[in-house]
Amino acid sequence: MIRIATQDDAQNWNAFVENHELGSFCHLFGWRRVIQGSSGHKPHYLLSLNEEGHVDGLLPLFEVKSFLFGHQLCSTPFCMYGGAIANSIEVKNALEQEACHLAQKLGVDYLELRYQSEQAELQSQGFEEKSVHSYFETELKDNDDDILLAIKKKQRAVVRHSLKNELTTVVDQDIDTLYQIYSTSVRNLGTPVFSKKLFSLLLDEFKDQVDILTVSHDNQALSSVMSFYYKNTVMPYYGGGLASARGAKSNDHMYYQLMCHAAKKGCTLFDFGRSKNDSGAYKYKRTWGIEPKPLYHYYHLVKASELPNLSPNNPKYQLLINTWQKLPLKVSQIIGPFLSKYVA
Repeated sequence: MIRIATQDDAQNWNAFVENHELGSFCHLFGWRRVIQGSSGHKPHYLLSLNEEGHVDGLLPLFEVKSFLFGHQLCSTPFCMYGGAIANSIEVKNALEQEACHLAQKLGVDYLELRYQSEQAELQSQGFEEKSVHSYFETELKDNDDDILLAIKKKQRAVVRHSLKNELTTVVDQDIDTLYQIYSTSVRNLGTPVFSKKLFSLLLDEFKDQVDILTVSHDNQALSSVMSFYYKNTVMPYYGGGLASARGAKSNDHMYYQLMCHAAKKGCTLFDFGRSKNDSGAYKYKRTWGIEPKPLYHYYHLVKASELPNLSPNNPKYQLLINTWQKLPLKVSQIIGPFLSKYVA
């Protein structure tokens, strides 16, 4: 039986994610509250139960409706990963087909499912695949020296340089500092920032699974990152640096210190997140010696006649990006959340 999950299902949902090899931080039930609370997107969390009433599969979905960017059903916006996880291919297929039925019922333009690996059976069922992002993950050594030695030689030299720059590192849950730096960084890239409420909800919902690492020089915060911890993996998720971070090498220092901090917490895997293929962030992550792995996004078209193209390289958005980079920071912080929630 497949039905829509409610808050009462949270514990059983999370237990299934915890015990399933493909269950990720992005599958946790807490995102239902975080995303709905910060963006207003309506959740449709599909839960499959076996004959004994036990969870044997699940698929988190959100309905995202925008005049500018269209109407979609997605697993999962704001998250790198998503899609169905189940105890059998039959249950997984049933969840995906139920998602197609739901997409038809809601009258969306398309259904989007985000997977870390290729799903050949989806293409045989008429889904279209588009891989424009890659993710980066590497094993973490268990001490600072070995972590440094595992970094690619040229980037290792940059990190060594940063260690001589009298930078200080603090790990806490200081949203104010993070948001000021992060919003400045994404504004400079021409990207709308998420609402501050998103970060508050993440800390409130996931508590000990989230922290913020900030790097400063002479009491001036230069770089900051919010990271998630789950299944012995650390995932730096929302981060950035001020213009002065480049000269101080504080971004490089930040990620190295995060690796060391996470190893001390018992993490064995560093997930450097997703980046658009051949983008600046993609190339930067490769300098650390971490090889990209493709992410697979699958689309079931309902009302749309072609795959969506929300890429910043789309000429349709170039004027918006160029204009955004010139906005005063405070203005971008006010307007940004009204746009970013539709393109996550």
